Amino acid sequence: MSETETGTVTGTKDKTYNIIWFVEACLSNALRLEGYIQDAERDGDTELSEFFRRAQGESRKGAEQGKKLLAARLG
Repeated sequence: MSETETGTVTGTKDKTYNIIWFVEACLSNALRLEGYIQDAERDGDTELSEFFRRAQGESRKGAEQGKKLLAARLG
């Protein structure tokens, strides 16, 4: 992305785009972590599956916070 892009190319201001990107990244991470959790559980590694579940929870929390912030700014 160009350093001078301020929404003229995308039609969305950088800071709004950044929130959208953040939410998408958090949701994508939560999905990816589900596979990691299943891998750990399949191997019987409770410690690792719990670690990934906590990380997944934080990703979900970040997505929810981002969605609320985005809604407030767009609404």
